[in-house]
Amino acid sequence: MTAFPAPPISTVYGPVASWRFGRSLGVDLLLRTSICSFDCIYCQLGRIREHTERQDIYVPTERVAEDLRQVVWEDVDVVTISGNGEPTLALNLGEVIAHLKDHYARPVHVLTNATWLRDGATRERLYRADVVACKLDAADRETLERVNRPVPGIGMGRILEGIKALRGDPGFGGKLALQCMFLSSNVGTAPQLAELIAEIRPDEVHLNTPRRLYPRVWYPEARGARSSVTPVPGIPLQTISIQEAEEAERIIRAANPQVPVMSVYKDKR
Repeated sequence: MTAFPAPPISTVYGPVASWRFGRSLGVDLLLRTSICSFDCIYCQLGRIREHTERQDIYVPTERVAEDLRQVVWEDVDVVTISGNGEPTLALNLGEVIAHLKDHYARPVHVLTNATWLRDGATRERLYRADVVACKLDAADRETLERVNRPVPGIGMGRILEGIKALRGDPGFGGKLALQCMFLSSNVGTAPQLAELIAEIRPDEVHLNTPRRLYPRVWYPEARGARSSVTPVPGIPLQTISIQEAEEAERIIRAANPQVPVMSVYKDKR
């Protein structure tokens, strides 16, 4: 049996340097291990240990509030709720966002795979977030299953329905971003993704490619890792070239001339 490291002791980590957001303080509402409804082939957490779509309270809100009191807030530009998996699986996500907005003058961003966004109660928990960034790596079922490896029963229809529901939800006043991770296996679908982006009409699009090794085992620090070096054995991933990134960006911009597009190859923050 593999011996895994002890769970991290805090629900907050960083701040880490984000190419999109500046100095980002991470908040982890899952904590004990990696928990997600996706098991993406490029995930910095490695293979997801609890592959589930079950919503629950994984960490009490009081625990998060106590950890936030230890933060040196002068070093923080933005708070990003992501951590060890899919944050919308946490039923107290809305409570934590409310606590952050009521006590700390920092924008709150949530990174999500959108698998729960068609649910009205889940969307309501996101109402006070400043930015919700939804993963959109696939334009078809085959790519979704190959790249994102969702829990059985989750398909493109459910994901797109959820993203569009948040886009049109009058209770959500924040920005909707789409984050597209390009690998050699899906960069050729940029035209199809560009069409979906045009349907969704997000406020901005983030184009990325994996820069870190895929760890062979989960380790606590992976949730905030920004280095290409890991303390556990890792597998190098095949990133796209600058030329491929520029072509994908050109295609997406051409189909969405009014939408700001940020690329990891160009934006250094």
